[in-house]
Amino acid sequence: MTIHLARATVLAGVAALASCGGGGTTSPPACGVRAVGAGESHTCALTAAGGVRCWGSNADGQLGDGTTTDRAAPPAADALGGAVAVAVGGNHTCALTAGGGVRCWGFGSSGQLGSGDTGNLAAPPARDVLGGVAAIAAGSAHTCALMKTGGVRCWGANGSGQLGDSSVLDRSTPPSTDALTGVQAVTAGGNHTCALMKTGGVRCWGRNTFGQLGDGSMDDRYAPPDADALGGAKSVSAGDQHTCVVTIAGGVRCWGRNADGELGDGGYVSLATPPATDVLPSAAAVAAGLNFTCAVTAAGGVRCWGYNSNGQLGDDTEINVDRLQPADGDVLAGAADVAVGTGHTCALMASGGVRCWGANGAGQLGDGMAPQDAMFPPPADLGGLGPACP
Repeated sequence: MTIHLARATVLAGVAALASCGGGGTTSPPACGVRAVGAGESHTCALTAAGGVRCWGSNADGQLGDGTTTDRAAPPAADALGGAVAVAVGGNHTCALTAGGGVRCWGFGSSGQLGSGDTGNLAAPPARDVLGGVAAIAAGSAHTCALMKTGGVRCWGANGSGQLGDSSVLDRSTPPSTDALTGVQAVTAGGNHTCALMKTGGVRCWGRNTFGQLGDGSMDDRYAPPDADALGGAKSVSAGDQHTCVVTIAGGVRCWGRNADGELGDGGYVSLATPPATDVLPSAAAVAAGLNFTCAVTAAGGVRCWGYNSNGQLGDDTEINVDRLQPADGDVLAGAADVAVGTGHTCALMASGGVRCWGANGAGQLGDGMAPQDAMFPPPADLGGLGPACP
């Protein structure tokens, strides 16, 4: 496969709600954006009104606008309405509808759209491929759903066992049985999948070349393990070949590939088991990408580390020079969540806005400046994403 990020959402595809415009925890706000996701070279937002809007690369129809034309700024119209979550994969996009249904579009060569074939879709389908779903996650070329019953079901590419069905056969439709039960969140990486158990434990399966499963080995696993790799977690994010968690105490810990410093521990040694100490304290969220990682601190600051090929760290680190540890200072304040792609980063602001930086070759930053990369977070939110919060 092409080595790129498989977007792994922190809480099973559901980002933190933005607090704005009088909105609260019991009803969606009437302004701004509720969630943002980043793929290989495209970005999607879930508006407060439940609309999905995407921009950036569209060669496979992943923007869902009925074309295969790249878009350098957010569109004025939704690709799909009535959504409560969005998950952005390598080159495909999935939405969770208010009724608990899953609909996916874009690149479908491995069956990741769940439509029963391997064709691409340039617009969201008219029907759900699976119902009874509570949350979704999209990986490089596979998709996972967290069922309302607490079970996990995955489909799409399975060459490393990332679907967890004890095989290495691709699946073009969602399975009718769960690969794992007792789960509260799921995240899909490049070729591995991780679940956050209701007990706070983390269990991963699929490719394990660099120890990203955290089980002490480098052997691929074709089914979920019976034991946790780590306990005491409150969120988990699977990157291309590394995995990160935020612990209940608020610390960030990462394991797996570390060739570019993406684990944040100051070195380049990959880890096959979760470390015993945090690389960043007082974190609210973490997102693992291709070969870099970003976190939101408890105070709403964004800090990133690892590879900086296109300015995705946002901190003036020299291009193509690794940052081996989280910076001491924030590159952006006032964030509620963060999403990372192959070479770009997007922050969901607490005010309901979206700001992106890093690679922009296909317009994935949404600033209309493609192909010009951005080395720093922009000073203003993107437009075209519905009514702004006052």
